[in-house]
Amino acid sequence: MASTVYFTKEVTPENIIRLYDKLGVKLEGKTAIKVHSGEEGNQNYLHPEFWKPVVEYVGGTVVECNTAYPGKRNSSYKHMKLLDRHGWKKYFTVDLMDRYGPDIEIPVRNGKHLEKDIMGKHFLRYDSMLVLSHFKGHPMGGYGGALKQLSIGCASTAGKVYIHSAGKYQNAKDQDVVWDDLPPQDAFLESMAEAASAVVDHFAGKIVYINVMANMSVDCDCCAIAEDPCLKDMGILISTDPVAIDRACIDLVLKSGDPGREHFMERVTSRNGEHTIDAAAELGVGSKEYELIEL
Repeated sequence: MASTVYFTKEVTPENIIRLYDKLGVKLEGKTAIKVHSGEEGNQNYLHPEFWKPVVEYVGGTVVECNTAYPGKRNSSYKHMKLLDRHGWKKYFTVDLMDRYGPDIEIPVRNGKHLEKDIMGKHFLRYDSMLVLSHFKGHPMGGYGGALKQLSIGCASTAGKVYIHSAGKYQNAKDQDVVWDDLPPQDAFLESMAEAASAVVDHFAGKIVYINVMANMSVDCDCCAIAEDPCLKDMGILISTDPVAIDRACIDLVLKSGDPGREHFMERVTSRNGEHTIDAAAELGVGSKEYELIEL
């Protein structure tokens, strides 16, 4: 069955709210609003001023998690300092979900690589989630969208190590070794899909995804040194299906005729990035079939 994805070409904060109203889903209870805080030095991440209207409109708490690679976000102390410098704390209450241990685990059903997803304990504070994703490339996953935000984005440092190692390592201290002992690429991509499935199962339908196709570099917002965008801004998408919304974004790039299309897609295909979408669909996370409704 095809999932519904709403789309508008004009990238504005006001159009995010317009799409949210059109979707017609009200997130109940305490809502986690997942953002990407942006690595220090990155020029492409979407700033808090851009997200502020929808965060205030929906209501909830901005959440983030620590990373598992050297930089300004791989410890709570450094990450909180960066959240302040990047302006997130100026506008929002920010919950760094793995700031205070111990981590918690949620189950992965039918995983080939993962038995669980490892999260900061504050993940359990929330009844629903709004996933705000900046759609762009990614140095390891090929692309970053809703499925990446659900998986690597929501995991604690230990959880990120667990996903990147396809289940081999599962402690935060293993971030020192995992990068020298990476699994086959497809195993990593399938692990991302499995981790995403755990978050989707946990919220049981009380979750909404917004992908913004702007500032689209081949590099992720986690890169301190990133290429400038190679594609023109294409729009905003919203759905209750993370597989469908990511598939729709890739298809919009493929159909765009943009001069930067081949460069962007080389990053995706060289990492077999679309396999994450396929693997998530096989796990029942969502559908690759969708109806794109433009507003």
